[in-house]
Amino acid sequence: MPGLTNLFVPPIRNRVDMLATGIKSPIGIKVLGPDATTLQDVADRIEAAARGVPGVRSAVAERSASGRYVDIDVRRDAAARYGLSQRQVQALIATVVGGEPIGQTVEGRERYPIVLRYPRAERDSLAALRQLPIVAAGGAQLTLGQIADLRLQAGPSMLKSEDGRLATYVYVDSAGRDLGSVVADLKRAVAEKVRLPPGVAVGWSGQFEYLARASARLALIVPVVLAIIFALIYAVFRRAGEAALIMLSVPLALVGGLWLVWLLGHAVSVATMIGFIALAGVAAEFGVVMLLYLRHAWDRARALDPSADADALDAAIREGAAQRVRPKAMTVAVVLAGLLPILLGHGAGAEVMQRIAAPMVGGMLTAPLLSMLVMPAAFKLLERRRLRRAARA
Repeated sequence: MPGLTNLFVPPIRNRVDMLATGIKSPIGIKVLGPDATTLQDVADRIEAAARGVPGVRSAVAERSASGRYVDIDVRRDAAARYGLSQRQVQALIATVVGGEPIGQTVEGRERYPIVLRYPRAERDSLAALRQLPIVAAGGAQLTLGQIADLRLQAGPSMLKSEDGRLATYVYVDSAGRDLGSVVADLKRAVAEKVRLPPGVAVGWSGQFEYLARASARLALIVPVVLAIIFALIYAVFRRAGEAALIMLSVPLALVGGLWLVWLLGHAVSVATMIGFIALAGVAAEFGVVMLLYLRHAWDRARALDPSADADALDAAIREGAAQRVRPKAMTVAVVLAGLLPILLGHGAGAEVMQRIAAPMVGGMLTAPLLSMLVMPAAFKLLERRRLRRAARA
């Protein structure tokens, strides 16, 4: 049926995808060219290539050239011999085949048009159409086949155009993989298995466009934000080594989030990236506060004993780290209490919220351990090196 796509996806998701991208599926492949038959052939080959890509749940190409039409070419010289013009013949065909409303019937509150045309048996085949009787102006009786050539021809059931060219779409739905990797594999498969005729081009559209734009934006923003964070941490400690220590601890703190996202089977998406950004902020906060307490404990020890050695450093580190155990435990408990209902909940919007909460919940298991166990050891290595340099001086 013209306008009906063999794409079986949830209705609300279908409508959201259509409003957002103009394509009814998460991934759409647009085939543009000058001829509908050529576009249909290319779309069929792209559909076959897409079905072999891992993560593709369904691939359906529009059957744009699947229509059947009866072409009637009026022989004007033959019609003129009977006193018929081309316009009269076309009007007659439109009436006896297509039908012409001649009135309306009223049945209570209902209205039905009355259409006049030949019976179906006299117009349901080419042979029957050729035998359609026609009465000329002079009273001559003839058939449609005497003044016109009739043939059955395939053609597009519906025409679509984009950028001034005919277009047909291939609808692709994915599952179990992120859109970015699926699209990359699709592009590779289409380039390897589908040879495009001259004048035919392929375009890509769908929800993955938002992911591509977000990834490009994050690739620019994240380095700038990290540089600003490093500058702020350096302004607090006035030491590049300690600022670098906190920055290096942030990726390690994200390991728990990565493991939980993998165990839950979530694909990398903009929602998971938001969760990781929030987790990175909490991990950096953990590192800054822990390092501040270690620094204050060590400064107090040196103020009491200017000749403090490695043993005094160990005692100061234990003192400063012990002061942060209870606040960190309270912070982790509050974060988990707030995010676990979101992670385990169901309902409208739960899928997106779970992908934001998963990195935070997983990171709350590794970020505190990193700040309480690794950060003091790294701080000890830095300070022992300064003590050795001071002793040599």
